[in-house]
Amino acid sequence: MFSSLLILVATALSLLIVDLVVPGVDLANFPAAMIAAAAIGALNSSLKPVLSTLTLPINFLTFGAFSLVINGLCFWLAALFVPGFSVQGILAFILAPVILSFVNTALNSYFAEKYQDVKTEVKTDS
Repeated sequence: MFSSLLILVATALSLLIVDLVVPGVDLANFPAAMIAAAAIGALNSSLKPVLSTLTLPINFLTFGAFSLVINGLCFWLAALFVPGFSVQGILAFILAPVILSFVNTALNSYFAEKYQDVKTEVKTDS
């Protein structure tokens, strides 16, 4: 439960960084980022595998580059459902999910390392 919350917070923080870096991505506030993070997670776990399977021949022909389009589509769909979160332009459509992925990986690694240290300290204190 705690690790799921950390992942959600890391994704929301990553979205706020994407908002600062990528023109065309607009987030109103942190609660909108939290809701957008949950929406992106839900779409990536439910719709993205279906789209990836359906577009496998195109993805094969483009040597995997079509995955950027699928990521952008999931990112854009999340923006449609979340008030206070918008994506405009092809640059934001393609670049924002890539930057989100890099920043989110870094933050999740940081939180995982810190959480592991906390678990180790609790076990040694007991």
